[in-house]
Amino acid sequence: MTTDNARPPGPVDHRQLFDDLVRFETELWNDLDAQLRAEADVPLGSFNVLLVIERVPDCRVNDIAVSLAITIGGASQSVDRLERRGLCTRRPHPEDRRASIIELTDDGRERCTAAGRIFDRELAARFDSALSEARLRQLADALATLRAAGRPQ
Repeated sequence: MTTDNARPPGPVDHRQLFDDLVRFETELWNDLDAQLRAEADVPLGSFNVLLVIERVPDCRVNDIAVSLAITIGGASQSVDRLERRGLCTRRPHPEDRRASIIELTDDGRERCTAAGRIFDRELAARFDSALSEARLRQLADALATLRAAGRPQ
């Protein structure tokens, strides 16, 4: 069941839009984080890093930072935490002595897969119960457009 609640016609209140967007993101993050911690023992921030490592061939800390729009230091600390938990390893980069290649361990791959099922289930429950497929597509398109417009040229 969808509840496509539309706002009344008239100019958009940008402050309210900002507030709704940020509060929704915070609530969604907190809910997903709690589910992932409870069912997969992986915080949402760590899961995001695991996904980047899984997706990017010859992944480096810089790839994680760029993919997640975080600092190099934050990405490096995240990798350190995952490495201590045995979820990833670093090996020397074959062409750059200053860099390392980050790879998932078998446990990291298993944890990423398990967390991915939980993540997908929770996202579907949250979005599909509130918006029709057409509205979800509009939201996805609008967010992609806003992100692209906000990037430096």
